[in-house]
Amino acid sequence: MKKSLYIFNTGTLSRKDNTICFETDQGKKYIPVEGTKEIYLFGEVDFNKRMLEFLSQKEIILHMYNRYDYYIGSFYPREHLNSGYMILEQAKAYMDETRRKVIAFKIVQGAMDNMFQVLRYYNNRGVEIEDILDRLNQLQDRLLTCETIEQMMAIEGNYREQYYQSFDRIINEDHFIFEGRSRRPPLNRLNALISFGNQILYTIVLSEIYKTHMDPRIGYLHTTNFRRFSLNLDIAEIFKPIIVDRAIFTLLGKKMITVKHFEKKLDGIVLNDDGKRIFLEELQKRLETTVKHRDLDREVSYRSLIRMEVYKLQKHIIGEKEYQSYVSRW
Repeated sequence: MKKSLYIFNTGTLSRKDNTICFETDQGKKYIPVEGTKEIYLFGEVDFNKRMLEFLSQKEIILHMYNRYDYYIGSFYPREHLNSGYMILEQAKAYMDETRRKVIAFKIVQGAMDNMFQVLRYYNNRGVEIEDILDRLNQLQDRLLTCETIEQMMAIEGNYREQYYQSFDRIINEDHFIFEGRSRRPPLNRLNALISFGNQILYTIVLSEIYKTHMDPRIGYLHTTNFRRFSLNLDIAEIFKPIIVDRAIFTLLGKKMITVKHFEKKLDGIVLNDDGKRIFLEELQKRLETTVKHRDLDREVSYRSLIRMEVYKLQKHIIGEKEYQSYVSRW
């Protein structure tokens, strides 16, 4: 199985014969390209055109983050599954307001359903959040009355706000209080975990889209404009609760991440390198976890479910099968 590689140190990436070498002050480490599907750069890393040509040849995506863990961009190799037909079909679905609203509704519905499933899981295990579940049910009913995508996003925003209010009860840890959603920079430790996890998930989804005929630049819930990618943001909404948030609850519940794994930076709070490594290990474990797929009658990993979500949307767009977003069933 191909793996993701995360680089936190300062150094140089270069091609050495038929492999990649990462060189630091401590020495050289060789990266087996046949076993690597994507590389995440968090440290200050230098590389050249020859190395990028080699990554393109091996179809390895390079994701880059700045010193504050904000996503900068990706080296996205030439699309090996590029399809002019599919790009035209995606664009037609986006330009048709009715078709776009149907897809956006399904995405929002999937995101909300998965948030509800996460809370129901903890409610069944004794966490007192029935009042929040009641409010979420009311917002779910209001989604059916939305006439525009903007209204859907507003309902989803209110839904997520209520959902986040349950975190303090689930985590029950004085050092990890929600205090409202904050970004760029996160203002507390819990927000730092949410932001870091979401940033990683966006790029994971981007990597999975790359393996399909879909174009990541054309999304449906998030407006397609001058930003580079938007479809990955759409798909990520569905999987944030069951991948990122569940990973956070595990990390804090088992005290795998504690106060010592954070540092103050840019008037905010971020994970230190040790904290990032622990988080990414747990996230990788979550992505490799398998669940029984109802339609295929076999076990599939959460990472595979992400790519299958893109395939389902593709089939919907070309008229093969109506799209239904993935909802977790524990």
